[in-house]
Amino acid sequence: MKNAIALLLYCLPFLLAAQSKEELKEKIAANPKDVGSIALIQKVGGYDPDHKELVPLFKSLDKKVRKTTQGQIFERYLKALENNAVGKKASSITQFDLDGSPYGLSDLRGQYVLVDFWASWCPPCREENPKLVKLYEEFKDKNFEILGISFDKEFENWEKAVKEDNLTWKHISDLQGWNNYASLVYGVKAIPQNLLIDPDGVVIARNLHGDDLRKKLMEVL
Repeated sequence: MKNAIALLLYCLPFLLAAQSKEELKEKIAANPKDVGSIALIQKVGGYDPDHKELVPLFKSLDKKVRKTTQGQIFERYLKALENNAVGKKASSITQFDLDGSPYGLSDLRGQYVLVDFWASWCPPCREENPKLVKLYEEFKDKNFEILGISFDKEFENWEKAVKEDNLTWKHISDLQGWNNYASLVYGVKAIPQNLLIDPDGVVIARNLHGDDLRKKLMEVL
């Protein structure tokens, strides 16, 4: 619970109002012609959005709202969520590693891969890292890998955090912060987040942490 609260305080690029989903949905239904309803739909999704819940809300908006710039951007976000939902093949991505060489998810095909979205400046991410280190030590010889995708802007901060936290797996980034292309491809609006992908490239879990992630790995490995 402490991690979840910290995440909302430090790592969301938007603030979630203290409103229930039902209250938000009522406001959306009452204001289908207001472009501000798009932000309310985003709030309904929260940290771990489900496209199956959000798409009907978006489609309930007036066509003119959906055709605005905000609407088109949000529609692409919903599509990214759908394309990388559990049961779908994860989108491919290639960025530069810490040595400046291109590296992508496809390079890890044939293994179970945890795609970890994080950043050096994100306190909950750094708090999560020791748990990932322990998990990696336990499962790295069992056809399991981690691919870290950083939402950093400064190379030095990214490299320093990797060394300080002893993150010995592969790391990539385009150093564009929240504008990292991965945020568009995978529909990531908050960190830490992750995707667990099987050897065929299919997403089998999303946003599992701590004991829940370990239990899932024990199950599949």
